[in-house]
Amino acid sequence: MPPRISLTPFLRQLWGNPCTLRPTYLPQPANRSRPFTTTVQNAFGNRPKRISSSGSPELLEGSKAAALERKRLAARPGVLAVKKGMIAIYKPNGRRIACTVLQLERVQVTAVKTREEHGYWAVQVGSGWRSPKNVTRPMLGHYEVAGVAPKEHLREFRVKDENGLMEPGTSLSADFFIEGQYVDVKANCKGHGFAGGMKRHGFSGQPASHGNSLTHRAMGSAGQSQGGGSRVLPGKRMAGRMGGHQVTRPHVQVMQVDKELGTILLFGPVPGPKGCIVAIQDTILGPPPVIPEETAASSESVAAAA
Repeated sequence: MPPRISLTPFLRQLWGNPCTLRPTYLPQPANRSRPFTTTVQNAFGNRPKRISSSGSPELLEGSKAAALERKRLAARPGVLAVKKGMIAIYKPNGRRIACTVLQLERVQVTAVKTREEHGYWAVQVGSGWRSPKNVTRPMLGHYEVAGVAPKEHLREFRVKDENGLMEPGTSLSADFFIEGQYVDVKANCKGHGFAGGMKRHGFSGQPASHGNSLTHRAMGSAGQSQGGGSRVLPGKRMAGRMGGHQVTRPHVQVMQVDKELGTILLFGPVPGPKGCIVAIQDTILGPPPVIPEETAASSESVAAAA
């Protein structure tokens, strides 16, 4: 067997003794307290800075202000409406369109949040009415500051900048939206309680005959054999609680607006059962709608006062 040749002498001549390698030290000015420092390079690239060390007014990529600029938000707040059901409308060409009827009930602005005080811009909107005897004293003071009656439901809508803020106490009617524009709709979907695998995930079930006894709708085996770990993997589709969570239906077209009845007709279905609260806001998937002159003038006056 031929002897093995060691490459250590050649490597020491080429790179030096690897046991004596040290980080490179660079001399520093005499006014520094530390005489030497090491030069370290990040192998994963330079991370975005959050604070400018030079005091430059340039917006840094990792700052909170830059993150707020990148966030997709609507220019105006939204409203709260009650789902009344569905109805059909007909186009002049005879086309039948199924629509959802949403009705606004005493929708008013109850509070405003600014970036200087709270870190972001938002408008709190309330709807409905609640008896003052069923409202706590802190909330009564909150409504008194806004100059509105106690509300049954409250929701906060974030806006892009201070131009979307509105004066507390401002009433929002159905003509806040215009026909033909697109909105984003959020509501809690119908709750079905504890449901099995067939109802919740659409499983086909087990055979109805050939020796099957009382396990026709059962899910069957859920784990693996010894090679799979003899366990049920996380995220396995099984029986469990179905529905009752928030669902967002984006980019829904407004078909009709009736200011007198306070109703808005949206194209197609909307999440949630009849009587649920639905949040409607301008869509973030397209350009903002053309705001009428009256609404634009009121928004500008509120922004100037703020």
